[in-house]
Amino acid sequence: MGNCMCQEAGVLIFPCSGGSDVGELSDRVARKMAKCGQARMFCLAGIGAHIPGMIESAKSANKLIAIDGCPVSCSKKTLEHAGFKVMAFNLKDMGFEKGKTKVDEHTIEKVANKISGGKVEENISRNSGGCCGN
Repeated sequence: MGNCMCQEAGVLIFPCSGGSDVGELSDRVARKMAKCGQARMFCLAGIGAHIPGMIESAKSANKLIAIDGCPVSCSKKTLEHAGFKVMAFNLKDMGFEKGKTKVDEHTIEKVANKISGGKVEENISRNSGGCCGN
């Protein structure tokens, strides 16, 4: 993979996909970050259901990232309820509002860059084939 800045090891990302536009945005941001190698998308429902293998996988991660679309913060709360320390992002805090958010490539990239500290944009611009040349 050369000098690609992606593939930060052991990072799991848990979007709350919810049932609205901001839930869709959370999900699509997580998928973009996973595709770019920023994190591995993981199953929030499995954590909430206390599936032993999923809990163990999450325990072995270096970092857990929660992305929530609204102030209810289901992803953050689910992970904390399971005993995890989590780096949490809420789209409401980024200016997105439930029922009023356009979900498009520009918005997805904007949020992914904010969460990843600009690494997604860096990877895309450095590689003509998309994220990390994929």
